[in-house]
This record gives sequence, C-alpha cells and structure tokens, in this order.
Amino acid sequence: MKQLTIFTPTYNRAHCLKNCYESLKRQTCKDFVWLIIDDGSTDHTKELVGRWIKENKIHIIYHWQKNQGMHGAHNTAYERIVTELNVCIDSDDYLPDDAVEKILTFWNKYGSENVSGLVGLDADNKNHIIGTKLPKDLDRSTLFDLYYKHGVTGDKKLVYRTALTKKYPYPLFSDEKYVGLAYKYYMLDQDYEMLLMNETLCCVEYLPDGSSRNMLSQYRKNPKGFAFYRIALMKLPFTNRSFRYRQAVHFVSSSLLSRNRSFLSETPDKPLTILAVPFGFLLYLYITTKTRVV
Repeated sequence: MKQLTIFTPTYNRAHCLKNCYESLKRQTCKDFVWLIIDDGSTDHTKELVGRWIKENKIHIIYHWQKNQGMHGAHNTAYERIVTELNVCIDSDDYLPDDAVEKILTFWNKYGSENVSGLVGLDADNKNHIIGTKLPKDLDRSTLFDLYYKHGVTGDKKLVYRTALTKKYPYPLFSDEKYVGLAYKYYMLDQDYEMLLMNETLCCVEYLPDGSSRNMLSQYRKNPKGFAFYRIALMKLPFTNRSFRYRQAVHFVSSSLLSRNRSFLSETPDKPLTILAVPFGFLLYLYITTKTRVV
C-alpha cells in the first residue's frame, strides 16, 4: 500500500489541473496516490482525468460528487483515504519535484503517533516563501500556536495522519458551500502537536476565482458556516479572552447575516457575545455594504 495520499478538490478547474498533474509525474518518489475529488464540475475535468488514468504514469483515483463546497470535498476525501498520511494540494498548485520524497523521508525519520502530522512551507511560482518560515528553535508545535503565539504568517502545507483527519467532519448547511477548513486542524490541536519542516512542499497560485480572493463574498453567502466556525473557536480551551472576543464579533455578524435571532442562546459565552454586539453589527454593515448576494 502507498504511504501518502495527495488529494485535490476541484470544481471546473480543468484549465489548470495539468500543472498539478505534471508535477506529480515528476516526483522523485512515487509512493503516493492522487485522489481527485471533483466537486460537481461541468467542464471537461472528467474526460481529462480519464486520459491521465489511461496513461498510467501515477496512481490516480477519481471521484465525482454533487457540489458541496471545499469543505464537503474534504469530507469526501477523508472518507476515502486509506494511506497513513494525506496532504491537500489545490487544483491551481503544484509540487516541487522532490516534495513527496522530502515528506516521507522526514516522516519516516521523525514521525510517530504522538504527533498529528507535519507542517511544511508554501512558496509562490518564483520560489518566494508565502509569509514567514517556521521558527528555527522549535521542532514541533500546534498549528494554532504557530500563528497566534510564534507569529508565523502565510499559508503552510499541512500533512496529517489519516486516522486523525477522519475525526471532526465538517458540517454541511443547506444552500451554503463554506466552512473554515481550520476547524478540523484546531480541533486536532487540542490533543496533538505537529512536526515542523522548514522545506518548501508546495508552490501555490491564488487565482481570481479562488476562495482566498473572495472571502467577503464567502462571508456573505455562508453565514451559518461562518457562525459554526466562530463558535468552535470560542470553545477552544487554549485561547485568551481577546481572541474569543474577536470570534464573538464575527459570530454576531454572521448571525445577523443569517437572521438568526437565537444567537445569544447558542453562543458558548453569552456575556462576551453581548459585549461583541456593537462591533458585530458594524462588521455586518461593512459586509453587506461591500458585497451583494447574487
């Protein structure tokens, strides 16, 4: 059995999948499966992947489903992965030629059931690191502490043990397509740290139609998903009051967007949420002013 699954959620991205595929063919280590979760594409993704499967250059598994959004595609991927490790590579990203070799060599040397996985670096197509590198004086940390305690910035590449990523599935809300993926990662942070690997594992490109470029619109269209995410973060045991207050502000805003009049009975911290109402209302006004629902 292969040791690593590289999974790619995709929706009408046939025009950019080739770069990802070509980078996987160039890998110096082929001990991986490429799992493509087609989240309801209506372009020629299925035919394109079918030709690649016939080429038989790498092990590809293709699955089509009705559109559920990025988090729904992640749910499906985690349900189907059987390898020890997994990593998500988006449809508009690609791997350096030795990425798989680096991941497995590092994991087989340092990995164990005492950690949830490993964190590596993302770079742009000119090999400039996205954000900051990882702290050189640490060999492990939770993802939360990396960003909120150690000052790390920018997207990072996360390789997880599959046994753990099957936990904490993302909820699906009717007529919504977004829940913050970090929900699962922060849930795992409650019990495990991750190994730190200051190596570039992925080259990323933020396309104009990508979710990271359209966060305000996502906020407007998916208020229930955003509210769920903020409640989860408010419950984290290792956060301070300032962090929880910011989440409460977003929770209020999302609740106003979804017209949820019961939000004060649903919050895990009612006094803090009451204090957050004024700024939550201002954020709600900002979101509705800057966006529109199509």
